[in-house]
Amino acid sequence: MISKISAPLCKYCLCNSARIGPQVARRYTSLAKPSTNEDEDTQPSSRQENESQSADNGRSSTSEPGAMTRRLQEATEEALFSGGSAGKRAVQDAGFSEELKEKLLSKIADAKFHHDHSSALAAKDLSSAAGEGTRHIATAAPWTGEEDAADTVLRMLDDAKKPLKPELRGTFQPPVVDPRIKRTPVVHPRQRVVNARERASVYAGMGMKEDKGLSDKEREEMRKEFQSRFEPAARVMPATPSGLAALANEQIENAIARGKFKDIARGKGIEIDLARSNPFVDTTEYLLNRIIQRQEIVPPWIEKQQELAKTAHTLRSRLRTDWLRHASRMIASKGGSLEEQMARADDYAAAERLHNPKQGAGAKPEQASTQGDGLDLRPLPRPFRDPDWEKAEHAYLNLSIEQLNSITRSYNLMAPELAKKPYFSLQRELDACFADVAPLISKEIKDRATAPRATTKLTSKPSPFTGGGIMGGLTGKDNVKIYDTRAEPYGFKEWWKDVWKKE
Repeated sequence: MISKISAPLCKYCLCNSARIGPQVARRYTSLAKPSTNEDEDTQPSSRQENESQSADNGRSSTSEPGAMTRRLQEATEEALFSGGSAGKRAVQDAGFSEELKEKLLSKIADAKFHHDHSSALAAKDLSSAAGEGTRHIATAAPWTGEEDAADTVLRMLDDAKKPLKPELRGTFQPPVVDPRIKRTPVVHPRQRVVNARERASVYAGMGMKEDKGLSDKEREEMRKEFQSRFEPAARVMPATPSGLAALANEQIENAIARGKFKDIARGKGIEIDLARSNPFVDTTEYLLNRIIQRQEIVPPWIEKQQELAKTAHTLRSRLRTDWLRHASRMIASKGGSLEEQMARADDYAAAERLHNPKQGAGAKPEQASTQGDGLDLRPLPRPFRDPDWEKAEHAYLNLSIEQLNSITRSYNLMAPELAKKPYFSLQRELDACFADVAPLISKEIKDRATAPRATTKLTSKPSPFTGGGIMGGLTGKDNVKIYDTRAEPYGFKEWWKDVWKKE
């Protein structure tokens, strides 16, 4: 039996006694294992011995828990931290003591506080000598495995434009100092009068009237200052050309002595290109654009686009001109006065606007209106069409549309995606032509009816010797006699000899 007054044991004896002693399972609950009455009666002495031994060894064991205890505590804390409400419910259902529950819950609260205010705590621990980058890294949010939306947008913006190399970026250009003498700005007489009125108060109290604002000493100094302005030495600007040249040379020498000419660029001026020093402009794109501008060339798809636009404009112009001439002739051939023909053309134009409105950016469909005086409720005719003309022109128009589509196809193969153009359709072009020409038919009929007839000498009977026709207008109305001779022709050389011939 080990008593309390026995001699102290060494460390090795205590370890050996702990190994030999019965192994008791550790429990997290404070409830003792229920024991039977028989054990309490038969082994009272052994219990007292164990209690005394545990009292002696408890001091060393409570201060340093075992590895298994620490591992279980870590597993429990990890489950609480990651489990949330389920972890708290598991702690309550596990039967832990109140002291252990409070300890675990306090650890959870501390961990949550450190997690929520990690940036502030990290900034508090930083020293005052820490740089901006260190503070930004310390106070940044921890990595959660997913990239933030703001960081994603910033990365995409940085990767969108390839930055220029450091040696290709522009350097600071110092301002150029101009040492040349500048002309005195011309002051308008009105401005001089205004300035004279503003400065007139300076001369007050110089002898004519007593000035209460200036003392005698200050007045004397001001008088001397104004008097020195009228001395000959005060006139710096000479009045002769030689004096001006000497003054200019003096100013240049003074500027050279001050070093004003050291930073002036010599030779041909340097063209500053802002796009070259821009880090957000792709180098390849910049070089290609500069080559195109210097050599005055355009990409192949631009040339093909110009060809396509020119061909389409030619076809549409010819189609509209032919249809305007044919429609005006056909409507006028139905007879009636000029007003009736124009009214008939206006009815066709109204029907065209109703059945075939213009397809444009600002075009709006025509709507019937029931307001206004003198409302014409006559039924409109069908839009004017001529199947015979369409049949006669079908072969030519179809071939022209095929040629346009061929040019469009080759253009779309070269052009970028945003610059591609749709294909042409014969029916769509005819509808656009009818809609554009219908409002112009009435004016065309009026112009054809009221315009003066062309009278030319080409229609007259050709008579080169009677004064009529083209030859009559050139030769005149006088009779001309033509003689046939085989002599040498009389030209300028012969005339010159006759003029300077010595008699």
